[in-house]
Amino acid sequence: MTYFSPTDLIINPDGSSYHLNLRPDQIPDTLILVGDPERVPKVSQFFDEVTEIVHKREFVTHLGILKGKRIAVLSSGIGADNVEIVMNELDALVNIDFQTRLEKQVKRSLNLIRIGTSGSIQAHIPVDSILISNAAIGFDNLAQFYGFNSAQSISADSLEQWTQAIDYPLPLYAAKASANLLEKFKPLNAFEGITLTAPGFYAPQGRTIRLHSIRPDFLEKVAGTKLEGQEITNIEMETAAYYAFAGAMGHEMISLNALLANRITNEFSKDPEGQIMSLIEKAIALIA
Repeated sequence: MTYFSPTDLIINPDGSSYHLNLRPDQIPDTLILVGDPERVPKVSQFFDEVTEIVHKREFVTHLGILKGKRIAVLSSGIGADNVEIVMNELDALVNIDFQTRLEKQVKRSLNLIRIGTSGSIQAHIPVDSILISNAAIGFDNLAQFYGFNSAQSISADSLEQWTQAIDYPLPLYAAKASANLLEKFKPLNAFEGITLTAPGFYAPQGRTIRLHSIRPDFLEKVAGTKLEGQEITNIEMETAAYYAFAGAMGHEMISLNALLANRITNEFSKDPEGQIMSLIEKAIALIA
């Protein structure tokens, strides 16, 4: 069994994980993940009961009960770098003994459901619709530090052919959603497709304010390609990291997106808050 040193696995004096401030006994089998800390109470209002609130930095957790079962909603903040913290610490909380610092022999698998916002990059996928990411491609730098190899990973050959098609020189990674959770959320009757996870909100997503992107046709190039026969449907900042870590660690993960913008037609939702609340309510009903 592997021993994890106090500098690799930092445990707070109260026995909680360093950033999330959660203890192993607090982690339920199902967690909802959101980016915005202010969205946490908007999700937990649909719980039957909120039993605990934990807050440290941008990581806000509401623990509660839904239809007799323990559940939690946790905010990650924005970006794949924060997802890296969330996934490593959640996995450690359930698969490492915090008393002995040894990896557990019997592993626990979590059900993780991201409820977030995104922008469509296909003209035929409209604003104010729901999209389920059945796979995602990561443009952040995690591929330079992790070898994401699992049954959920998209093959290196397929990914290399795709990066050549869009003339992109840096390492990428790509992974798929949980087949079990894809089936569970079929009743949403949502669009499905491959999500692009960008390392920023402005130039990496084709936006220009004062600084101009050196890849001004990036979104058009991506929108015109397919990966393993599927079109790239939308762009956001977390899903690929969630899918890659979940696949490698043995957790079930799915990303549900409220599409608030269409980057091709330059439309933005007239009721963004209403759209995300509608998705939250529908997702909670299926989780329950």
